[in-house]
Amino acid sequence: MDRVSQARLRSDHTRSPWARTLQLAICTLAVAAGSAHADVFDLQFRASAPTQFADNCNGVPQTGNLFKNAEVEPYIAVNPRNPLNLVGVWQQDRWSNGGAQGLGTGVSFDGGVTWRQSYLPFSRCAGGNAANGGDYNRASDPWVSFSPNGVVHQMALSVSGEAFTSSGVSAMLVSRSTDGGRTWSPTTTLIRDAGEQFFNDKNTLTADPTDSNFVYAVWDRLITTGGGPTLLARSVDNGRTWQPTKTIYDPGPDTQTIGNQIVVLPNGVLVNVFTQIDQITGASFYAIIRSSDKGQTWSPPIKIADDLGIGTKDPENGTAIRDGAGIASIAVGKKGELYVTWADARFSNGERDGIAFSRSLDGGLSWSAPVQINRVPSVQAFTPIVHVRSDGTIGITHYDLRSNTADPANLPTDYWLLRSKDGGKSWRESHVTGPFDLSTAPFARGLFLGDYQGLTSIGPIFVPFYAQTTGDLNNRNDIFSELAITIGRGSSGSAALKRAQELEDQLPAVAAQEAETAMQMTADMQQKLKDKTKLLMQRRMDRWEAVRQQLGK
Repeated sequence: MDRVSQARLRSDHTRSPWARTLQLAICTLAVAAGSAHADVFDLQFRASAPTQFADNCNGVPQTGNLFKNAEVEPYIAVNPRNPLNLVGVWQQDRWSNGGAQGLGTGVSFDGGVTWRQSYLPFSRCAGGNAANGGDYNRASDPWVSFSPNGVVHQMALSVSGEAFTSSGVSAMLVSRSTDGGRTWSPTTTLIRDAGEQFFNDKNTLTADPTDSNFVYAVWDRLITTGGGPTLLARSVDNGRTWQPTKTIYDPGPDTQTIGNQIVVLPNGVLVNVFTQIDQITGASFYAIIRSSDKGQTWSPPIKIADDLGIGTKDPENGTAIRDGAGIASIAVGKKGELYVTWADARFSNGERDGIAFSRSLDGGLSWSAPVQINRVPSVQAFTPIVHVRSDGTIGITHYDLRSNTADPANLPTDYWLLRSKDGGKSWRESHVTGPFDLSTAPFARGLFLGDYQGLTSIGPIFVPFYAQTTGDLNNRNDIFSELAITIGRGSSGSAALKRAQELEDQLPAVAAQEAETAMQMTADMQQKLKDKTKLLMQRRMDRWEAVRQQLGK
């Protein structure tokens, strides 16, 4: 299908939103079925917009480099009562040394074709002040989740000053919307720490899909003297009010968690995935804890696998890529299957990160050995995100460097969607976007698109929600939604869905690859892991290494 025909389809407003969404996805299939690198740029839909933040809107002088108009780290959720209602969130105007001027919110009621932007008062630039609870210099780590009754919840990390100093402040804020994201409630503060002792970090929020009354927020709380337990805040009235924050897992002195994220099994059991890090040695592993009473009590940790990711770099000049290394993504299937993915170097004996995958068929009590699923294992792959479609198909998006050349002046990067219909035994790959030049991304202790990206589905259609560079240094990144070429069988049995299924099945399926030999834990590999952990901590806060040195650790 040519671009004129694609444009005509996009402007055809005589069709229902669902019909237009479905037809656009089928067009993508038709274009891409013959080539993994088919040009599908015309089927991207930009969710972000030029910044609305005024210069110097923080209220006090700031340090670091501001990348105005650069949007990073998106996440997305779909309304279970109206699958064409999507809400996406992202960081707006990223700083080099942490956080952004504020957080953007995009709302769509046509399956991601068109978007309306707004900015919640999680920071001063977005209208925050002492009266409304948003009196902070910057905001970060946006997250969004829908309850079964259609109420949507949003969460942010808001900060001022420098972490672990007398001027440092970190807080977790939430807000809710009862009209699909058009308007939002006043913010609620779950925790606020000021001063040198604590720093709250890396939050996620999950609305319970089995009960609209319950909403869960989790994060880690770093302690100056060492340690970083997992904290939980819970709402039992659909986000109207929140119970006091409590610790649900403490790994002990000089050990912390990061990347906490809760999913809910069909039987209502909560599963929280996290990475546990030894702050002295740098060794880390992925694990889960479970709760069968809606978060009141939790099991001891159950290990998934060692974290053997080493992080990603530009192969030509060694420039660091901020890739979310050390953070896992988790999703639950319709029968309670659990799927986890992360970046790991075990498959190349420590040479490069690939995309690792593990699953549990017993609610997280036991886990399969990690397998590698990215299709080109000879290049670095990073930032995997997992989601399960309503028909049970697993989807995982990730970036990789297969299009890169020896030219050190640029860094061509692609975004891919892997999906499996057999529980992760075999995978098909489709091209989402690229190659684009990652070297022009904001530099925030590494070339930065986000520690995570978004992925959801509208019925049988996967919808990646991701950051991509633009080639314009005055507008380095934008956020896009896309109707991916992953339509599954529908109950209607329509000719369109059947044809879409035929096209999808034409793409070859490749079995996941097991590691050929056990990982050799050499001194060099141990140093790589320690360096990765050190970089992970420094990316979260400038003063981490200085604080540890002062404590003699």
